[in-house]
Amino acid sequence: CFSGDHLKVCSQGYTCCSQEMEEKYSQQSKHDFRNAVVDLSNHLQTTFSSRYKKFDEFFKELLENAEKSLNDMFVRTYGRLYMQNSELFKDLFVELKRYYVGGNVNLEEMLNDFWARLLERMFRLVNPQYHFTDEYLECVSKYTEQLKPFGDVPRKLKLQVTRAFVAARTFAQGLAVARDVVSKVSAVNPTPQGTRALLKMMYCPHCRGLLSVKPCYNYCFNVMRGCLANQGDLDAEWNIFMDSMLLVAERLEGPFNIEAVMDPIDVKISDAIMNMQENSMQVSQKVFQGCGQPKTLAQGRAARSLSDGGFNSRFKLYNPEEQPTTAAGTSLDRLVTDVKEKLKQSKKFWSSLPGNICNDEKMSVGTVNENECWNGSAKSRYDFAVTGNGLASQVNNPEVEVDITKPDMVIRRQIMALRVMTNKLKNAYSGNDVDFIDIS
Repeated sequence: CFSGDHLKVCSQGYTCCSQEMEEKYSQQSKHDFRNAVVDLSNHLQTTFSSRYKKFDEFFKELLENAEKSLNDMFVRTYGRLYMQNSELFKDLFVELKRYYVGGNVNLEEMLNDFWARLLERMFRLVNPQYHFTDEYLECVSKYTEQLKPFGDVPRKLKLQVTRAFVAARTFAQGLAVARDVVSKVSAVNPTPQGTRALLKMMYCPHCRGLLSVKPCYNYCFNVMRGCLANQGDLDAEWNIFMDSMLLVAERLEGPFNIEAVMDPIDVKISDAIMNMQENSMQVSQKVFQGCGQPKTLAQGRAARSLSDGGFNSRFKLYNPEEQPTTAAGTSLDRLVTDVKEKLKQSKKFWSSLPGNICNDEKMSVGTVNENECWNGSAKSRYDFAVTGNGLASQVNNPEVEVDITKPDMVIRRQIMALRVMTNKLKNAYSGNDVDFIDIS
């Protein structure tokens, strides 16, 4: 070993390091730090990524199953009548799927339109002896609200579908936002001052021949809080976001459960159709009063129209067989229970990050005897207090010079993304639709 006048960061006293070695150690300390952050963040990112995939798969399969179930049941129950009008139901599911994947669909208008179109079709079928022009049928559909030909089903279903779909879509989007925020924020690049502090803590003891001496715990804490000052600022917004996700998760388990809404949708629509059939006389009379008496078809055409599929027989009442297999081989309750646990564990992730890195086995910081650790200049105790989390607290950091007037713009943008998403989650929790921004 020799005199260390040539060193830039490590002690210039007696040393075993050349200038090249110091430079190599500097690069290594940067690499170790980046890896430590990525290792701890990766787990979190994978958690949100896999949960997003599971929920997304589940919701899409749930819609597929509901559509298949409705199709099978209506083919059995209404036969050709349904086949001739099946595109009406197909369109309903196309719009529901389009809404879920982020399409610009107004659920309420779309459902109103479905019931108005269904009333037009059914009105023709229950009155096969009349000829109806398109203008006449348009007049018929104006009576959907007023006459309630389908009973209370449309009103109830509209409320249930809207709330459940808003909650499901917003929750899935929240999981994707969490995944993306972690991915962007965990790619850290220490500043030159940060790199100096990391080198001094991790490898300068090697230059003094102190290969087995580990950094003092509070010393490591200060270095990490300085190097992760901007990440520390994410914590408050991140925790609020996690709480909002947990609230929507509760809604998904309870009144906004999309599985409970979609599984029996075929039975509900069938009930509505039967209701219309039972009240067809009164409904028709009121429509004739409001829209005028339609023209009667010629005798032969009326008979033909009846045999073509008017309601010449009562509907067969439907006995629901066993429900289709649950979507994606799981249930919403199971998915939500699992993800709630993960959301709770993810709180305070950013404020705990410095301590978690210092506790990491690779760092193996903090020997039992606090007089036997590396304090930045010698094997002795570390006397400085630990600074707080976040950028503003680093003004007093004894180990890392941090320019507190220059926040990291990547992290500021992620804080904004969390704020926007939290706002949508709060709306979804209250059952209100939210503007959807395509996350891809």
